[in-house]
Amino acid sequence: MKPLLPSLILSFGLFIAGTTSDAAGATAGKRPNILFVIADDWGFGHAGAYGCAWVKTPNFDRVAREGILFTNAYTPTAKCSPSRSSILTGRNPWQLGAAGNHFCIFPPEIRTFTESLETSGYRYASTGKVWGPGSASTEDGKVRNLAGQQYNKHKAPAPTTGISANNYTANFEEFLQQAGTENPWFFWYGGTEPHRDYEYGSGVKFGGKKTSDIERVPSYWPDNEVIRNDLLDYAFEVEHFDRHLGNMLALLERRGQLDDTLVVVTSDNGMPFPRVKGNTYESANHLPLAIRWPNGISTSGRKITDYVSFVDLAPTFVEVAQIDWNKTPMAPSAGKSLLDILRSNKDGRCIEGRDHVIIGRERNDLGRPNDEGYPVRGIVKNETLYLENFEPSRWPACNPETGYMDSDGSPTKTAILQEHRENESSRAWAASFGMRPGAEAYDLTVDRDCMANRATDPTFKPKVDELRAQLFAELKAMEDPRVLGRGAEFDRYPNADEKRRNFYNRYMSGELMDASWVKKADFEKPILKAPKQ
Repeated sequence: MKPLLPSLILSFGLFIAGTTSDAAGATAGKRPNILFVIADDWGFGHAGAYGCAWVKTPNFDRVAREGILFTNAYTPTAKCSPSRSSILTGRNPWQLGAAGNHFCIFPPEIRTFTESLETSGYRYASTGKVWGPGSASTEDGKVRNLAGQQYNKHKAPAPTTGISANNYTANFEEFLQQAGTENPWFFWYGGTEPHRDYEYGSGVKFGGKKTSDIERVPSYWPDNEVIRNDLLDYAFEVEHFDRHLGNMLALLERRGQLDDTLVVVTSDNGMPFPRVKGNTYESANHLPLAIRWPNGISTSGRKITDYVSFVDLAPTFVEVAQIDWNKTPMAPSAGKSLLDILRSNKDGRCIEGRDHVIIGRERNDLGRPNDEGYPVRGIVKNETLYLENFEPSRWPACNPETGYMDSDGSPTKTAILQEHRENESSRAWAASFGMRPGAEAYDLTVDRDCMANRATDPTFKPKVDELRAQLFAELKAMEDPRVLGRGAEFDRYPNADEKRRNFYNRYMSGELMDASWVKKADFEKPILKAPKQ
């Protein structure tokens, strides 16, 4: 990252000096408003547009029907902060220094697309969650606002104890009333749903759902009523998020602004369940994505199977705003604008070369000695996933004695841990919390749950060798410290929260045992003895 810093700072100075003429040129043609809608922990496939019957998302489905539905959209890393860092910058987490970690201190020298939009005349505002958890400051130490002007004052009675009281719709309406029509705007609706906690049983009690509605429980968990209820509670929160999306579309429609607005709907990472959120398997990084923009999409109703990444979003927004990406302080980008897909009239595979994405992770959460992360890099290409686990001697979900902190507390987590207490050969525990080999490979055409590792299968070896070679070649070209022998840099970056630093030693000494956030390590309580392997 260090070699990039002088050029980043220089390019930012050049951008500020040169934006007046760029902005003037941009206003020659009408630039669209942009509504960016992002859920917190909503996984791929859990929408009607993808054929799911137990999660009702009529408004996401409308965006997909009247726009484009993407079936192979991925985040580079499946945790809130680094995933959102990639959205904001157009760079992969391993190109972002400290911002490659969860709960990080966002580097002040790294710029975001929202800052470029504001400089070019866009009004930027938000409601709900934008970036975090973590902290951000400018070069001179002032608090840095990554969320623009925030509209969060309007509240509404929440349908459950786990759902935010933020009236996202009313806050968006207030923004629209103040925004005027002179300049275009970018509004970020960041739902905090379906992030945990959930009110247990709410899917059945308030959503009118039945556990039998779920067609299939993933094979890496037990199939029982507790876990099915947990999934329905998750679905109920997704539906809350979707209702506000529908309200916002209706507001724009009434104001005659809907067709002039680029609407992008997605999530930051997979659902907050063991082996999903924070991991690098298919269900963790693969996410919903739909885009509606009648004035900018050539043919609506298409399903696109091209592989696209969150690093493609920033270049897309910048190009839509008629800004030259190469004149922004974010250049170069790891991503490519999606406008070529929007302007195409093809279904399925659309753009040659969009046949893979790169994924990975560094330090997601604390709970290992020396605050170490669990570094992984991977590639998804043509329905095959290859993963390189750089430190297989570490616990992937953090250490057992600290309660597997890199897995949200939940009824599902508790059920898996209880099963393991009763049966040390528990398949679900091994899949969710057990040690992993240095290499993993999965044929997603027959194994979307990623349960049959074929990394050492002789018949799969040619494909594994090819994917590994491509992965490392691209990472080296990106100057990823992990593959250049400097991976320990990610472990040395400080955590944004002082009380969480040196977590493992302080936890084991008993210093942090009364902290409320530690008690949430498991739905019941942490496991104090490492299970046998």
